[in-house]
Amino acid sequence: MNTPTNNPYITKNQDRFVEELLELLKIPSVSTDKKFKGDILKAAEYLRQKLEAVGVDHAEICQTAGHPIVYAEKIIDPKLPTVLVYGHYDVQPADPYELWETPPFDPQIRGGKIYARGACDDKGQVYMHVKALETMLAEGTLTCNIKMMIEGEEEIGSDHLGDFVRDNKEKLSADVVLISDTDIIDNENPSITVGLRGLSYMEVEVTGPNRDLHSGMYGGAVANPINVLCKMIASLKDDQGRITIPGFYDKVVELTDAQRKEVNRPPYDEEKYKKSLNIKEVAGESGYTTAERIGIRPTLDVNGIWGGYTGEGAKTVLPSKAHAKISMRLVPDQYHKEIDELFIKHIQAIAPDTVTVKVTSHHGGQPAVVPTDSEAIRAASQAFEEAWGKQPFLTREGGSIPIVSLFQKELGLDSVLMGFGLHEDAIHSPNESYGIFNFLKGIETIILFYKYFAKTKQ
Repeated sequence: MNTPTNNPYITKNQDRFVEELLELLKIPSVSTDKKFKGDILKAAEYLRQKLEAVGVDHAEICQTAGHPIVYAEKIIDPKLPTVLVYGHYDVQPADPYELWETPPFDPQIRGGKIYARGACDDKGQVYMHVKALETMLAEGTLTCNIKMMIEGEEEIGSDHLGDFVRDNKEKLSADVVLISDTDIIDNENPSITVGLRGLSYMEVEVTGPNRDLHSGMYGGAVANPINVLCKMIASLKDDQGRITIPGFYDKVVELTDAQRKEVNRPPYDEEKYKKSLNIKEVAGESGYTTAERIGIRPTLDVNGIWGGYTGEGAKTVLPSKAHAKISMRLVPDQYHKEIDELFIKHIQAIAPDTVTVKVTSHHGGQPAVVPTDSEAIRAASQAFEEAWGKQPFLTREGGSIPIVSLFQKELGLDSVLMGFGLHEDAIHSPNESYGIFNFLKGIETIILFYKYFAKTKQ
């Protein structure tokens, strides 16, 4: 294997590093499905053992009301700066399985990429930190104290992480949080994420008649819940791509022209973007660029919709129920619980009397923006510049990491979002992947972050 790094220890051990990651990826640690509970525990124990093996002071599995948290620390000198590393070992469901070229939990290497569920989000990225720590301890180059907190509920909203953080503030005390769960622009243009959107995730159930009906005998006389639900969903956005829920935009922070210019500064090739997705045109809120629509504007999207007969062949049924899962990505200063209430109130208001509606709030999280002039961001920039040969862009990302705003609120700590994924890695989709180049280069860059962050504290 050709190595992308200049670090001799990584070069010497790169095959083993990759093999260990493949073993972790074989564990189907899907947090949202109870049938994988045993695999959740197996993944947590795998990480605990690997952390113990690299030489931490101690590694433990901390129980919560939900899935457990793996915690470990290496304190070399209390006077030195401390970095709290956060990541997650849980993964999204792999459905639909039939769209995977190879089984999602049988990791395969093709064209320099590892294909498996969780390869990039977030097992591959969190495991870089385990191997970075191993490398620094082996080479005697560790310049900071390290604490690691790796959770098993990120993909379902980190419901119990807040309690753990609030109950363990002294244990988690640090100077900065380091997270690798984001992307770079591409391998020619590294970047550091400085903004994330929040999330409000809802489920809508529309009920019409008390049973499925014959569509010939009742069609045209009784409201079809699927038709009603589709009409309701279609009304949630206007022709300009704006969300029509009353009060939805009341607290959205509008950026200045200078700030919008900075959002659009990273290189962007729209034709390449469209070609990579096999679409003819981009879409979104009028008056904003693609970068702005993703990074600084809120959205509403249907994540799933079902009802009636979906099996093979035909069944002339007028269904009793229809369902949809709907997510809204939020921006400062939208509060996800307020958005939940606005959504519920609006859905109930627009539902016709021909049906009844039930709305369930699943999980959410706050948007977060971190300072771009901090010592930690400067250290991360220097690390990228040395490892990649160019200064990274500062970008805002469309995804959500609920813990970032919680760290700000409960620990008073900002996070450095130093991820190494690519948009083409297809996280949350079939055939998720993570480049071996990015995995190894990420380890090298993380090590350099510690080097430069320690210097800011001298």
